[in-house]
Order: sequence, then C-alpha cells, then structure tokens
Amino acid sequence: MNKTRDLRYKNTIRFLKQVLPSPATILDLGTKNPLSALIEKNGYTVYNTKGEDLDENPSVVNEYGVDAVTSFEVFEHLLNPYQVLKTIDAPKLIASVPLNLWFSKAYRSRTDEWDRHYHEFEDWQFDWLLEKTGWKIIKKEKWMGPTQKIGFRPLLRKFTPRFYIVYAER
Repeated sequence: MNKTRDLRYKNTIRFLKQVLPSPATILDLGTKNPLSALIEKNGYTVYNTKGEDLDENPSVVNEYGVDAVTSFEVFEHLLNPYQVLKTIDAPKLIASVPLNLWFSKAYRSRTDEWDRHYHEFEDWQFDWLLEKTGWKIIKKEKWMGPTQKIGFRPLLRKFTPRFYIVYAER
C-alpha cells in the first residue's frame, strides 16, 4: 500500500468526476497503468499512448477522437511539453504535475533513464505554459502528499502542496 499514490489517485478521480462526468472518452498520456485502469472502473473509456517519445512524435495525441486528454504526472518528464500541449486537438485537458519544492531536488531515477523529471513546475509556470499553448484554465487544485517519515523535509511536506491539477478547455 502506497499512501501517497493512493491519495493522489483518490484526489485525481474526484477532480476528474467534477470536471468531466462519465461516461466520456479519454486519451490518457502514458502507457496503461493502475490509474488509467481505475479511471475505466469509474465509467470512462480510456485509450493510452503506447510509450512513444512525445517530444519526438507529439502528433500521437490526436490518433483518437476523444472528449478529453488527460496527463497525470507526464509533462514533467518531457523536454518540450509546449509542443505536445499545442498539438492536442481535443477540446478539454485534465493534467496534473508535481510542484517544484524549494527544499527538495527534482526527482531522478538512477536506474531508469525515462523515470526522471526534467521539469518540476511552480503553479504559475504550468498556468503560463497552458495559456501560451491556447488553453483556458477553468479549475485548478493543489494537494499535499502524505508522509510518515520524521525529519525537517517530511515536516515541510505536511504544509507544502506537492501536486497540482488543472482542468482547461480550448
């Protein structure tokens, strides 16, 4: 059981239901994963990208006719999220990103070359990116990630939002 992941999934599903009630058809950026399976269990039809490099081939975001594109913790892995956001034809976008924390460096896996954060956004930076790519933000939220550890940084995490989610339309 991963408390941070479970809370993030719970918050994500709650937010998704508020802004895009089911049934709806979604393209979820990223390969099939436990969150996309959970979204399907909540009455949505979900397509996923297949692991393509979205920096190199952003056009894959338009392979399906969908009501919305979702991106849950994907844009921070891209070198050029601007091009992907600009390319999306769907009229709605629900996206979440981890927030940049002044007391913690950007995440970087030492064993997986794809599991790295090139960007960790401040909320205003992500808002600006969306606005520059033609999206109008309708709703946004932040939430904390739970921590059971002891120490200075875990204490700061109890008061500092870690995740940012946005609903935007064109």
